[in-house]
Amino acid sequence: MERENQFIGQSGAFLDAVERASRAAGLERPVLVIGERGTGKELIAERLHRLSQRWDGPLVIMNCAALPETLIEAELFGHEAGAFTGATRAREGRFEEADRGTLFLDELGTLSMAAQERLLRAVEYGEVTRIGSSRPVRVDVRIVAATNEDLPELVEQGRFRADLLDRLSFEVVTLPPLRMRDGDVEVLADYFGRRMAAELGWNDWPGFGDLAMQAMVRYPWPGNVRELRNVVERAVYRWDNPDRSVDHIVFDPFESPWKPLPSKMHSSEDEPSEKPASTMSAVEEAGSPELQILAGIDGIDDLKAAIDSHEKTILQHAMAKHRYNQRQTAKALSLSYDQLRHALKKHDLLG
Repeated sequence: MERENQFIGQSGAFLDAVERASRAAGLERPVLVIGERGTGKELIAERLHRLSQRWDGPLVIMNCAALPETLIEAELFGHEAGAFTGATRAREGRFEEADRGTLFLDELGTLSMAAQERLLRAVEYGEVTRIGSSRPVRVDVRIVAATNEDLPELVEQGRFRADLLDRLSFEVVTLPPLRMRDGDVEVLADYFGRRMAAELGWNDWPGFGDLAMQAMVRYPWPGNVRELRNVVERAVYRWDNPDRSVDHIVFDPFESPWKPLPSKMHSSEDEPSEKPASTMSAVEEAGSPELQILAGIDGIDDLKAAIDSHEKTILQHAMAKHRYNQRQTAKALSLSYDQLRHALKKHDLLG
């Protein structure tokens, strides 16, 4: 299994997690990797394998959530011909495939109780029995498992075996979400941006503008690094001027002023339409300290300059709030699209 992605980051929380995985790699013990989606759990599993004594053996990956419950045990442990309907020939399972290597079980928390019981036996005794067979097969497999579930809580709820958790949790590596990795958004955005610019054949990488970078730093990144990569690559490929800094970011690719209305709205034509937000409410929602300072400042001699500065700050924060979608920003500020464009041009805010 070869990966394009590398470990990119400089925050202490991220480096601590990578260091913990590196130290555990050389031990013949199971490791649990915990983290939200998109935090790099599979990359950690690969690191654990490559830095272990099993580096030249197979690294077999199984996503436990990708298969129906009826097939999980057959995938893990294999089956004999005729063991069930459709089993026309014998097939070895993932444990046998991973012999003398590493078996990475992703989404471990989705395993059924029956599969957990058989997994426990395989971990404890180092042997598996194919479905439809009574002859156990010896296997030499190191287990690395990953989940975004709270496994101790699942144990309390009776949904996960406590003895299996005890066996698999010799070491637990918990990956920090991107929103907790101070400084890593900027580093990752620049890395993915440079790669995409090179793929597009740009001569140079102009970087991101201040507003775009500020928006990315403020964004909570529920999809973590995977989501960041998509957002950055989309922003670069949509940018039409490689000589200027990329300053337009779209976090939600489905966002559009022409997005279809929910079905219930189509069937309720008599219901009053939602009123556009007022200019003041949009400003208040932005929660800008600069606006509060400007609103209360005294002794300004140049009134026009103060008004222009206030207007520019409103536009900057409204654009950032609505992810630089000009039509959505115009609607929120109760302006026409042309009025907003004129105001952005006046303050040199057009990308």
